[in-house]
Amino acid sequence: MKIYNTMTRKKEEFVPVTSGEVKMYVCGPTVYNFFHIGNARTFIVFDTVRRYFEYRGYRVKFIQNFTDIDDKLIKKANEKGTTVKEVAERFIEEYYKDADALKLKRATVNPKATEHINEIIKFIKDLEDKGYAYAVDGDVFFRTKKFKEYGKLSHQNIDELESGSRIEVDERKEDPLDFVLWKSQKPGEPGWESPWGVGRPGWHIECSAMASSLLGETIDIHGGGADLAFPHHENEIAQSEARSGKPFANYWMHVAFLNVNNQKMSKSTGNFFTAREILEKYDSEVVRLFMISGHYRNPINFSIELLDQAKSALERLYNSVNHLEYIIEAAQDRELTDEERDFANKLDGYRERYIEVMDDDFNTADASSVLFDIVRDVNIFIKESTAKSLAEKALGLLRELGQPLGILQRSTKGELDEEIQRLVEERQKARKEKNFALADKIRDELKARGIILEDTPQGVRWKRV
Repeated sequence: MKIYNTMTRKKEEFVPVTSGEVKMYVCGPTVYNFFHIGNARTFIVFDTVRRYFEYRGYRVKFIQNFTDIDDKLIKKANEKGTTVKEVAERFIEEYYKDADALKLKRATVNPKATEHINEIIKFIKDLEDKGYAYAVDGDVFFRTKKFKEYGKLSHQNIDELESGSRIEVDERKEDPLDFVLWKSQKPGEPGWESPWGVGRPGWHIECSAMASSLLGETIDIHGGGADLAFPHHENEIAQSEARSGKPFANYWMHVAFLNVNNQKMSKSTGNFFTAREILEKYDSEVVRLFMISGHYRNPINFSIELLDQAKSALERLYNSVNHLEYIIEAAQDRELTDEERDFANKLDGYRERYIEVMDDDFNTADASSVLFDIVRDVNIFIKESTAKSLAEKALGLLRELGQPLGILQRSTKGELDEEIQRLVEERQKARKEKNFALADKIRDELKARGIILEDTPQGVRWKRV
């Protein structure tokens, strides 16, 4: 298995720290609002990565944090006249609702920053003792230039970084590049006792402290959205490796941006969508299929038209699932013919192809194409006369390969049959009303879904082909 490592900018063979285990840390949400569809893409990608590792036989320890103390949370609490804790607890609950709706597997642990204050304080104290951190007026800063490899993830040198626009101005810093590890308490803010006075952790430190506490000083994979590579992940590397003297993560994975209607998503331009808004109109599997339709390192464009295309594509897959479930009920339980054995071997070849593309840096776009190729061949080859065991094998393969992608796990028995029967009845009604254009449209739609209508003395019947 090969993973593209942002650190080295190349694909590398995956070798875990502990044989048979994968230790993953993925940056989670700041819980002050509902998460948006850009976040959803990142969450779905890493859920798929985790599922695929498990499919390949690894034991996965998957950590995704909740940032539950932050400037945004404090601002929200003040606006609502409530506490930071109440805001965080509400939106953690809302996160789980939306994550469950998207069929995201629950993390092994979802640590909260406020529940790891002791570990964070100890982490900062260790950095201070090693000369990497210094306190000023109750705030603690990291000496960035003391960590000689700073910039190695974003591939920028110190001069480039100093001239950048994302440096927080604070004249108390020894150097403009130094970043905050601990913030002194301001009026009306939550705070915790520390060696530097009452305060709260900076954003970057929480992930380093929780990752090392829960997974160890060197982890296998650290991931997040592309926007986190600098400064967040760069700072995590600096403070973690300055403290331990060991590599923080062996592989860095970053998910590219999601644009909306070919523009950067922004509330000001009105092209901003929460995951919940989309899930009110589209099935979660439609959203998942759309999100994995492009490689995770490539930006993708989001639009309602593209979601509708994903919906139609998912229907094609489920029509085949429904077809196979129907065949399994009707087919004979007999030995395979030579031709059927050849087809069974062809199905095994699809599994090999799927593993080959997923082993190549989790190429979900090509993996989903494998599913559509299976469906195409199944729809041509498997009929009512097919041996039952072959139909069962084909259905089992679709479910097996769909599982890491988070799709094709539900049964359609009765579900699609009722929908098809409703369309047949609508067509009959249209014919009686001499609305032949509508009748023809329904017939063509059914034909496209592999349904043929037959006129019999008992009325219209339908069958799959």
